[in-house]
Amino acid sequence: MNIRKILSLIIIFTVFLAAVIGVTFYKKIYASNVKESKEIQIPSQANFDSLRPILKPVLKNYKSFRWVAKMKKYTHRIKPGNYLIEKGMSNNDLINMLRIGAQKPVKLSFNNQDSLEKLAGRVAAQIEADSVSLLQIISDEKFLSEIGFEKKTALSMYIPNSYEVYWTMTPLEFRDRMLKEYQKFWNENRRELAAKQNLSPLEVSILASIIQKETAYVPERKTVAGLYLNRLQNKWPLQADPTIIFALQEKNKNTVPVKRVLYQDLEINSPYNTYINIGLPPGPIAMPDISAIDAVLNPENHDYYYMCASVSDIGKHVFAKTLSQHNVNARKYQNWITQHPNN
Repeated sequence: MNIRKILSLIIIFTVFLAAVIGVTFYKKIYASNVKESKEIQIPSQANFDSLRPILKPVLKNYKSFRWVAKMKKYTHRIKPGNYLIEKGMSNNDLINMLRIGAQKPVKLSFNNQDSLEKLAGRVAAQIEADSVSLLQIISDEKFLSEIGFEKKTALSMYIPNSYEVYWTMTPLEFRDRMLKEYQKFWNENRRELAAKQNLSPLEVSILASIIQKETAYVPERKTVAGLYLNRLQNKWPLQADPTIIFALQEKNKNTVPVKRVLYQDLEINSPYNTYINIGLPPGPIAMPDISAIDAVLNPENHDYYYMCASVSDIGKHVFAKTLSQHNVNARKYQNWITQHPNN
C-alpha cells in the first residue's frame, strides 16, 4: 500500500472519528434528555451536588447533564426557585432555563385562617419560607403600627384569595405584597360603601369575621349583615355567639374546643363578649372571605333584629323582627336540640 493510500485512510478515519465525536457531543447538548414533565423546587443555598436527587428522577442520563452543566459553567450559578421541567427538553434548554432562573410562578391561596399563626403555617406550606420566619414578619409591631394596625387586628390586612407568586418569595416580600393587595382591594368604591354603613374598612372586616363564623351559607350573609347593622345603629349589643366562642378559646389558649355556648358563658369577662359589650369587638375573630366583606358593604335592608338556627333547614337561620317571634323560634330550636343531643 503506497503512502498516498495510507494518508487517505488516515484522513477518512480522522474525519469519521471527528464526526462520531461531534455527533456524541451534539446529542449530549441538544438531544432530548427529560423523560417526563414535572415541577421541581431548588432551595436557596443549594449547590450543584444537591441537584442530583432533584433532577436525576426526571432525566434519561444525569451524566450527560452534568457534563453539559460543567461546560456551560452552570455548576457555580445555581438559582433557587420553582421550575417546570418539560418532557423532551435537551440539556442545553434545561440548563439555560435554570441558569437564568426562569421560574414558574405558583398559586398561593389562603382563606378563613383564624390566627396569624395559622396563616403563617398555611403560607409556608406553599412557598419556600418557613412558618416561624413568616410569623415573625407579619407580627412585627413596628410595621403594624406604621400602617394603622396592631396584632389583634392584623388579620384584616390579608384578603383571602389566590395570588400568583414566586416560590422563593421571602417573608418580607409576602407581607409587602399582601399590603399592596389590601390597598388595591379597599378601593374608593368599597371605602364609600363602608362609609354609608358608618364603618371603617377595619370595622367592616371585624363585622364580616363575625358573619363568616355565624353562617357558612353565603346567600344569607347579606341578611345577617343587615341584622347586625340594625343592632349597631340602634346601639343594641350584637349578641353573637361566635364572639363568645372566640373569647372562651382565647381564655383557654385554644386548648379546649368549644362546641356549644352555654348560658354561663355569656358572662365571660372579655372585650369580645358581644352580649355585655355594645358595639364591635376590638378585632376580627377570624379572617373573613370576600363574600362576608361584601355582605357588610351591601347588606339586605330589613327590620330583623333576631336570628336563630333553623330546625327545618339545617345550616341556615330563621329571622325575627320582635323578641316574641324570636322566642318562638328559640323554643323550637331548644326542643330540637333536646331530641338530637349529638348534633
